[in-house]
Amino acid sequence: MATTRTKHEAVVKLQITEITPVDLEEPARRSSRRAPAPKRFQDSSEPEPAKTPNKKRKTTTHNDKNSQNNRKDMEKDPDVGNSDVEEHTSDEHGGLSSYELERLENIRQNQAFLSSINLLQATEELKQLTRPKPSQRGLMRSQAAVKEALPARKSLRLQNKEADVLTLPPEPNGRLIMQEEWRLKKPPGPLPMDPVNMEEGSKLPSQLLELCSENSTEERKMELDLKEYRSALKNMRITEDRVAKVVKDRIFSAAFHPSTSSLLMATGDKGGKVGLWKLGGDWGDDGVLLFEPHTRPVSAMAFSKAHPTHLLSLSYDGSLRCMDVEKAVFDDVYGIEDGLKTFDFLSDDCLTLVVGNWFGEVAIVDRRTPGNSHESLHSMDPKTLRCVSVHPLQKQYFAVAENKVVNIYDSRCLKTTKSKAVSHLHGHCLSISSAYFSPRTGNRVLTTCMDNHIRIYDTSEMTTQSPLLTSIKHDMFTGRWLTKLSAVWDPKQEDCFVVGSMSRPRRVEVFHEGGRPQHTFTDDENLNTVLSVTAFHPTRNVLLGGNASGRLHVFSD
Repeated sequence: MATTRTKHEAVVKLQITEITPVDLEEPARRSSRRAPAPKRFQDSSEPEPAKTPNKKRKTTTHNDKNSQNNRKDMEKDPDVGNSDVEEHTSDEHGGLSSYELERLENIRQNQAFLSSINLLQATEELKQLTRPKPSQRGLMRSQAAVKEALPARKSLRLQNKEADVLTLPPEPNGRLIMQEEWRLKKPPGPLPMDPVNMEEGSKLPSQLLELCSENSTEERKMELDLKEYRSALKNMRITEDRVAKVVKDRIFSAAFHPSTSSLLMATGDKGGKVGLWKLGGDWGDDGVLLFEPHTRPVSAMAFSKAHPTHLLSLSYDGSLRCMDVEKAVFDDVYGIEDGLKTFDFLSDDCLTLVVGNWFGEVAIVDRRTPGNSHESLHSMDPKTLRCVSVHPLQKQYFAVAENKVVNIYDSRCLKTTKSKAVSHLHGHCLSISSAYFSPRTGNRVLTTCMDNHIRIYDTSEMTTQSPLLTSIKHDMFTGRWLTKLSAVWDPKQEDCFVVGSMSRPRRVEVFHEGGRPQHTFTDDENLNTVLSVTAFHPTRNVLLGGNASGRLHVFSD
């Protein structure tokens, strides 16, 4: 009996000496997956589980023997509990279990691998990269108007007031009621050139008149071969200072002034505004002047070759006006109630025009005639009419993009209705966006169709059926928020044209009339939108592109 009591006291003393201050605290809560597995009482008939050969055999040390003896003694003596006594590992690992040691080793190996491939550094760099912000040059963003503090709304029922009796508007009688702002139109007659982005009463910069008065007679006497032409295109670049917001809304049309000393561009937007931008100018907003001669989209504009101070602009609101920088007014050239679409110069002095509207009619307009009416009006396609283009040499011929066919007419043989076409350009499956004669000889007609094809026709001989030379597949599905794509000729190169693209990364493409791509304009930092409207400078290696936010992008050598 004395021997048993002596052993019991020895076990208690040994446990007290092994318990550390950490052990005296409340035991930490352990995860269920780290908790020891419950003991199973093995039946004598049940075979023992096979030992895993891969595990190393545990070597029994002197301390392990002592701990085993202590557990046996505690099982024999009910007064000594084992719930608060845990098995300790070696002190060199800080009391961590084998699972925790294996987990730490995995973390160390993973970090070493990530460091070897620089993945962490690359992740941080990607986080810092953001999409380039649009250019802040040009028109300043309108500041949000300060909201007026209004009294809190109260229920009429709580105020013991009767509700107002509202009457319903009359029902439409089958006709489409247009929005009120669409029916509004500028009054006829000349309008003053008052920039809306400058202080009221500000005069036009004197440098603008000097620049517009320049009429460059310099022309490229002979075309470049394709190798030289591609080399010239590759030298054209875009930089941050060559992107500016020129108008407030989506761009519908744009044109270059023919001067070569400085780059002056004009553009028209969806709201009827016309913007002028001198690259590097110091007037207005970074060289931008904004005017409001129209109230609806400006679908076509062009500088007069005979009078470089004149800029003609046409709008859906039914007005065709001429910006005269010398007089500082927008003269009224031609006007109807609604629906003008396109125009072109019918004479070398740019005083006679052919004007088309949405209703399939073509008007011959002479600017020398007083008033803003036409000389004659001719019905073509009863459905629609989208583009007119005059032959550069034989001015009596003009091409008309009608419903699904392009027809070439002779202005000397026009009738009020059912005019007979000189030549037909067939092969289009859907509506035609544009049709243009080649700029120097007129031996080709370039068409853009919504069936995702660009076509080139041979018009060197005015035969009844102009033969199709080339058909290029090109995505034309822009949706309702972008201006339709239109392929336009390079006025310096008879056989090459430019068109915007819906592909990513965003780009502008130049093609040869045979269908071979010549160059693709791209820039990761300064070109991140679709440039639906494109135009080449008439004499310099410069290209502009307009997008849906009113910005112009300029590629120059």
